[in-house]
Amino acid sequence: GLSLMKKEKWMKNMRRIKERIVYVLLGGLTIITLLALGFVMVFIIKEALPLFREVSLREFLFTTKWMPVSGIGLKMHFGIGNFIASTIYVSVLAMIIATVVSVGAAIYLGCVSTEQQRGLWYPFIDLLAGIPSVIYGFVGLTVLVKLFLKAGVKSGSCILAASIVLAVMLFPYMISSCSETLRKNTEQYLPVGSAMGIDSWYTISSVILPASLKSIVISMILAIGRAMGETMAVMMVAGNANLFPKLFGKGETVASVIALEMGTAVNGSTHFHALYGAGLVLMVLLLAIRLIMNAIAKRLL
Repeated sequence: GLSLMKKEKWMKNMRRIKERIVYVLLGGLTIITLLALGFVMVFIIKEALPLFREVSLREFLFTTKWMPVSGIGLKMHFGIGNFIASTIYVSVLAMIIATVVSVGAAIYLGCVSTEQQRGLWYPFIDLLAGIPSVIYGFVGLTVLVKLFLKAGVKSGSCILAASIVLAVMLFPYMISSCSETLRKNTEQYLPVGSAMGIDSWYTISSVILPASLKSIVISMILAIGRAMGETMAVMMVAGNANLFPKLFGKGETVASVIALEMGTAVNGSTHFHALYGAGLVLMVLLLAIRLIMNAIAKRLL
């Protein structure tokens, strides 16, 4: 009896030790993640601050002239107003398109389709998530831009084309997250509705969708972050012109101008620091939009 009690005590102690090791490891990984994020933010802020010794914050954010080189009769200007407007325009439009299509697809996969049909469709959705962004940009450049040219858009490259390409890139993330929640709620509520003689589509629209609203809003928050940070695909399709964005006009996002010009910017120059300043603005803008959407989600839910 004593040996059995000792063995049980030893096993309990071993479980506690294992749990503590796991907690320490998880805590350490969390700290490393936070330190990495903090390092990135501090580095970007450090590299961006020298810009504001030469350019005022107001000029940088609200003017639209971007001239990173100087010469005879030319003066350097660093205004990213158009880039900020294009970033918001493309991202919000892509999120709207992606939400409409993704929620429709998620309703089919989560509420209507059979297990066999889901097994057929999910691999294709996962495949979309694995395609590199440059491939999306290439397809958009060779297919979508040509369609817009035939439709009468002068250059073919425009904000709408970039938003459509970006929306397609968001589909797999939104469909996967929404369909799982809809599927769980369908298993919970649809049999009850059927037993009460309520039409299945009425149950889906009146009960299942409202119950899944939180998951849909969270998916939208993640999508807007993914959209605002996308570079290559948008850069290939949007036209890369420093113009105020219009639906069928060219535009250039903050991420695109950083990708295009960072390789040619002289280290330590005003141009170099301006690009880091643009990256800092993008981070602050992304954080602000997420906070706003989280506040809206809390009020709605």
